[in-house]
Amino acid sequence: MKHLIHNNHTRFLSSLASIHTKPLNPSNFITPFDPFQFLNESTKSRSFTLRETNIIHTQFLKSNLLHSDADLSNFLLSSYVKASSFGYAHNVFDGMCERDISSWNLIIGCWNRELKYADSWGMFCKLRSLGFYPNEFTYGSVLSACIGFSFVNGGRLIYALALKHGFALDGYVRSGLIDLFLKSWCFEDALRVFYDEYCGNVVCWNAIISGAVKHNEDAVGLNLFRQMCSGNPSPNKFTFPSVFGACAKREKLELGKGVHGLVIKYGEQEDLVVGTAIVDFYAKCGEVDEALKKFSRMSVRNVVSWTAIITGFVQKGEHQSALKLFKEMIILKEEINIYTVTSVLSGCTNPVSFQVHCWTYKTGFYSDSTVKNSLINLYSKTGSIELSEEVFRDTKDLKNPSTWSAMITSFSHNGSLEKAFGMLKRMFWEGLTPDISCIPSLLSIINRLELGEQIHCYTRKTGVFFNPLVGCSLSTMYSKCGSLNDSYEIFEQIHDKDNVSWASMIAGFTEHGFAYKAIELFREMILSDVILDDTTLTAVLPACTSLQVLKLGKEIHGFFIKKQDSKFVYGGSPIVNMYSKCGELKLANKVFSMMPFKDQISCSSLLSGYAQNGYAKEALLLFLELRSSGLKIDSFTVSTVLGAVGDLNQTDIGIGIQLHAYILKLGFESDDPVGSSLVTMYSKCGAVDDCYKAFEQIYKPDLISWTSMINSYAQHGKGLEALKVYDLMTKSGTKPDFVTFVGVLTACSHSGLVNEGYAYLKSMVNDYGIQPGQRHYACMVDILGRSGKLKEAERFIRSMPIEPGALVWGTLLAACKVHGDVEIGKIAAERFIELEPSSDGGYVALSNICADVGQWEEVLKIRDEMKGTGIKKEAGWSYV
Repeated sequence: MKHLIHNNHTRFLSSLASIHTKPLNPSNFITPFDPFQFLNESTKSRSFTLRETNIIHTQFLKSNLLHSDADLSNFLLSSYVKASSFGYAHNVFDGMCERDISSWNLIIGCWNRELKYADSWGMFCKLRSLGFYPNEFTYGSVLSACIGFSFVNGGRLIYALALKHGFALDGYVRSGLIDLFLKSWCFEDALRVFYDEYCGNVVCWNAIISGAVKHNEDAVGLNLFRQMCSGNPSPNKFTFPSVFGACAKREKLELGKGVHGLVIKYGEQEDLVVGTAIVDFYAKCGEVDEALKKFSRMSVRNVVSWTAIITGFVQKGEHQSALKLFKEMIILKEEINIYTVTSVLSGCTNPVSFQVHCWTYKTGFYSDSTVKNSLINLYSKTGSIELSEEVFRDTKDLKNPSTWSAMITSFSHNGSLEKAFGMLKRMFWEGLTPDISCIPSLLSIINRLELGEQIHCYTRKTGVFFNPLVGCSLSTMYSKCGSLNDSYEIFEQIHDKDNVSWASMIAGFTEHGFAYKAIELFREMILSDVILDDTTLTAVLPACTSLQVLKLGKEIHGFFIKKQDSKFVYGGSPIVNMYSKCGELKLANKVFSMMPFKDQISCSSLLSGYAQNGYAKEALLLFLELRSSGLKIDSFTVSTVLGAVGDLNQTDIGIGIQLHAYILKLGFESDDPVGSSLVTMYSKCGAVDDCYKAFEQIYKPDLISWTSMINSYAQHGKGLEALKVYDLMTKSGTKPDFVTFVGVLTACSHSGLVNEGYAYLKSMVNDYGIQPGQRHYACMVDILGRSGKLKEAERFIRSMPIEPGALVWGTLLAACKVHGDVEIGKIAAERFIELEPSSDGGYVALSNICADVGQWEEVLKIRDEMKGTGIKKEAGWSYV
């Protein structure tokens, strides 16, 4: 036994020898142990192992001073906590006769390290009940406990105590309370604590700025940063990443460049986290060249830096550059994580996707569900939905709802409603709950109300209905299915309406002919706390266009200018489009010219405005400007300029032929809108054969294409050819519409096909459920009139199920002039004059009929009537 005690004492002294800064002499081994001399500053700051602490504990017990001296007990307590020996720590605390506030702080910290935050709170309550006064470390520790189990009300009580005892201004306490409120999503409370008293602690500033950005209060975060830069404390390397994140989200490029300058000023540009934040900022703002420049200058890079620059190239559409960087990562054997792989996959194209797919399989990333989901989305995006299904079938863990949801989303994006619903049913059979992310995608392709109602019931049952994105998608679905009342009812039930929800409902009202209601809803939106953006502007301006209320459109434009956002100050595509469609081409051009960055949509809107308002030359000049600027030219733009060419000069088709050649170069000749516009353009220029050639180039003609070809033949007197095209159209499965039958009846008129005209008029109602309008009845009257059947035409008019208009009676009047029928001509003229009293057409036509048959007295009588009513015949004129 004596031998064991001697050996233990020797080992302890050896341990003590390693603690002291100077080596111990052998003579010191027989010196009695002095605990107070042992607790010098170097000893207190050092961490001991559990074995060393046990030896020290033994020596303290031998000194008989442990239980009577709080410093010795606190030292042991601290050492056991540092060694993660929590049981020993509790034993030491329980055995203490004398405890001070440091003892309580240590044991509260011990409970925190054990993640037993409720016990930590209970220990704080106990020390208060025993009359101890907490210090800043106590408050900091107990606030950490409140953070641990999200005890917000406890945090408020702690702050009240800290205020009472004068510790509220302590940086440790304030930062802890701010952190608690931020992690509990109580940003307003955190901001109030920060602003209670001026704070010079950089930790508090960093915490509130970071919290603002994380809570999507980017404007508040940036304003706080401006305040920080104008006073104390100065920002540091922990401040800048949050600020760059806010600048990226709000696309504040110039502000971000200024922050970059501050980073250089404060010498933080070499910090890895700050450098990565700068790369990410430039990449997200579309300045990939600047991002690459900063990335190339970084002395140290990590996986986050690489992923940020790769993601930037992907978002800008420079997929080859992204893949090149990814290959460089592989060559340099840089760390690659899931986020890097998913970013690369999002930028892959068909041939490359197989290579990356194989690489993920080889490296083991393929087994990760997130990578599988990205592959499913990739193949779906490239139109290879069967490969998406193959990846899904290759998934071993089919209990992961995210993979099922990715497949449902893929089917939805490819318009496969039946397969998407089938996949959803299979999920339910497997007892799985789909991710909330796939519900909006599924709702976006639903075109049958009963299916939408089923999904609506499901969202109610599971509670996901209250998600703003789901609620917005449901509202849009009902609007698309024609149930506007249900759409508005759901919109009103969305608790936290975001700008997308408001914009979607405003657009729904406009699309269904309730433009006034759309404007009212916009006014209601202004009074809410929703941030107005270009989504809102895009939704509300079509309502102004629909109502043709230019004044209101100007007011809305002015309202957005007051926001002092450069997007609205200089104008944008929705504003140009509104002014163009309202006929204010000068304002449209002015806004367009002020735009610092002109996009393809704004160019097309202005071009369309010029074309529709008869400014063909201006439309052509703008098209040339668009082409020389390098902006992308789409089929809509080409179709619009073709329409302008058709109105420019009906005798010279040289410009039209040049445009046709350019269209062939672009590969748009088989596109339906372009093909239809080519047919119409050649028809206006009288080149009917070229019309048919252009029509034959269309890969799958739609209704507009077929109708354009029918009208072209009909207007140029080739009625039989027009009817042949109509037969081909019906055989192809394309159903005619209101406009198609106008062309068909016009063709019958030009070819004298009376019986066929009656048959087609009857087919409209019986076969297609289209009720004939004034234009159709006028065509039928023209068919009868050209065939000399004027009395039959009059009977036809009187038997019409709708009240005949001026167009119908005017057509009969024209036929009477051709055939010299004065009796029926007078009837037709009287009815025409009743319907169009201010027009000279009826008087002139009747006068000409009477003159042709020698009834000059009637001619003078008619002219006297014209003078009596104040109507004057317009002078004739000619180009010759």
